[in-house]
Amino acid sequence: MQLNTLKPAKGARKERTRVGRGIGSGLGKTAGRGHKGQYARSGKGKIKPGFEGGQMPLQRRLPKVGFRSKIKTDTAEIALYRLEKLEDTAITLASLRKAGLVPPHAKQVKFMKKGELTRAYTFSGSGVLLTKGARDAIVAAGGSAEAAAE
Repeated sequence: MQLNTLKPAKGARKERTRVGRGIGSGLGKTAGRGHKGQYARSGKGKIKPGFEGGQMPLQRRLPKVGFRSKIKTDTAEIALYRLEKLEDTAITLASLRKAGLVPPHAKQVKFMKKGELTRAYTFSGSGVLLTKGARDAIVAAGGSAEAAAE
C-alpha cells in the first residue's frame, strides 16, 4: 500500500448535486428553490435563529426572572465528622456560627451522616435539621436531638 494509491471506500463519498444545469438534470431553472419568495433569492435565505416572522419570539415572551431557591441559600449542610473540631458538645445554630462551620447568613443547618461521632452531642434549636441517618448516628453515640426537626 502506498499513500498515493489510497482511495475512500466505494459509496463513502457522495458527489455534490449540481443545480441549475438544465431541464434534463431535474434541478434546472429554479434549481429546487421554488418560485419567488425569500428563499428563492440569492444571499437572502438566512434568518436569525429564533426569528418568528415578526411575531414576538418565544425567548422574549417568557419572563426572565428565573428561579432561585430561598431555602438553598438559607440552609447550610454539615457532615457529622466536622463536629469533632468543636470543644462544646451542645450544638446550636449560634454555636456553629461562632465556630465558623456555618456562614453568617444561614438560618438553618442540616446535618448529614458522614463519618463517625466519638462524643455524645446534644442538638437543640429550631434551625437545626437532621437526616434520619444522622439522627441514628447521634443516638448511637449517646447524644440526643431535643428540638431538632427532621
